[in-house]
Amino acid sequence: MCKFCSFKCWFVFFNTLFLISGIVLIVIGALQHSTYSQFGNFAGSGLSKISVVLIAVGVTIVLVSILGHVGAFMENTSILGGFICVLIIIVLLEVLTGAAFYIFRSRTALLKMNNDINIKTREVINKYDQENRDSINKIQEKLSCCGADSYTDWYRSAGWATHDAVPESCCVVKKPDCGQHKDEINKKGCTMAIKLFLLKNIVWVGAVCIALGIAEVL
Repeated sequence: MCKFCSFKCWFVFFNTLFLISGIVLIVIGALQHSTYSQFGNFAGSGLSKISVVLIAVGVTIVLVSILGHVGAFMENTSILGGFICVLIIIVLLEVLTGAAFYIFRSRTALLKMNNDINIKTREVINKYDQENRDSINKIQEKLSCCGADSYTDWYRSAGWATHDAVPESCCVVKKPDCGQHKDEINKKGCTMAIKLFLLKNIVWVGAVCIALGIAEVL
């Protein structure tokens, strides 16, 4: 009886950690979905789909963890058996999701993403239409960049009327009419800034997913 109690306590402890890992995945997925949605106009929608998978896996982990707690407290071996089977599937999904992020680091995927970002960034800066205007300004502020290849892209932009200035989102310190002064704006282009940001983001998210999967196996 004491051995069973001890086993039960350890099971509840590790299952609680499992529950926390599910919540962590949901939070990471939600944050990344928000981030990738902002960059969707520049890098495509593939990354947003992976973040949705992260959220789905996280929700599944939370539900399965609750199932494990119910089985432990009810001392129902059938429920615990089902819990173990689903747990194995989830761990595999988690590791595969992490691997999917690293696939984006492969040479072919990086070249494709690189070309897509080059084309789309120049296109949205040139159009600067109402639909994409807000996301362009947010990214320029977030990454401290301006234009596609450089700030001079705004001087040729068809959608930007003031060709002797840049949007205020390009400014180091945002204030009225700051875009008219070259010494007050960020001069690096957003194309390279977006690539570096997404690459770093993909690496750490993939690492977290794989680390969680390995930890759950242990």
